[in-house]
Amino acid sequence: MSNTQARVPLKARKVSFSWDGTPLHWVPEDPFTTHTINVLHLLLPAGERWFVHVYKQVLPYIRDERLREDVIGFIGQEAMHSQAHDEVLPHLREQGLDPTPYTAQVDWFFEKLLGDRTLPPGRPRRWWLMERVALIAAIEHYTAFLGNWVLNAGELDRRGADPTMLDLLRWHGAEEVEHRSVAFELFMHVDGSYSRRVRTWATAFSALVFLWQRGTRFFMENDPTLIDGKASFKDFHVRGRQGLLPTTGDMVRSIPRYLSRDYHPSQEGDTEQAVAYLAASPAATAAEKRSA
Repeated sequence: MSNTQARVPLKARKVSFSWDGTPLHWVPEDPFTTHTINVLHLLLPAGERWFVHVYKQVLPYIRDERLREDVIGFIGQEAMHSQAHDEVLPHLREQGLDPTPYTAQVDWFFEKLLGDRTLPPGRPRRWWLMERVALIAAIEHYTAFLGNWVLNAGELDRRGADPTMLDLLRWHGAEEVEHRSVAFELFMHVDGSYSRRVRTWATAFSALVFLWQRGTRFFMENDPTLIDGKASFKDFHVRGRQGLLPTTGDMVRSIPRYLSRDYHPSQEGDTEQAVAYLAASPAATAAEKRSA
């Protein structure tokens, strides 16, 4: 097993962040990059609560003790991510950006559209559970992709991005890289159907693109400091070329990787780099001290 694939026991780190000194545009003079990344604070809490909810239902289907341990570790980490991003929202409200109209839509998406359905027990109920397990595997492909990107996004540091926000993003990104294989291995263990993998990838990718651009537009239009806040795909493309956001090309190339029949998430990112960041992260090391 290479370093990239080394298995590490997953544990939730009880981090906390203080947002008092973080400006509204935490990437200086760049509201578009700031708000594109800020969408994470709106999407992730509901999404990760939903992951935890689905995974608690799938635990009885796991017949491999090591995978069960990984899934339990994953649940702990995701619950912590959800909480950490949730805590940014009051700070945004204080700065005149109330995300409630948008988060209400995201909550509806995860709780109602993708929530539990009153299906008869047996095959229909199992079918819906497996669809959601496959959806999570597809979404986790992108969280690992983004985690790997933010760990290596040196341009954000060069532009003077707020260190507390960078630590939140990189602590989260490092844990996404650390547990990147769990969702896919769970899906392969309980189901593994290739047609389901392709179908749910298409759903997950379309939903993420739709929700993300909608969230960025919402922030740009409601930012009290902008007179005519607009967001366009061109802005995204340009920031990608500058190293401030993932590049369009990298995102497109991530698609055939996931759809390849011999895909495994260990191909994304590097466990060693993730573990090294977690050992140095101000929030993660403070959490370690508190728990000790």
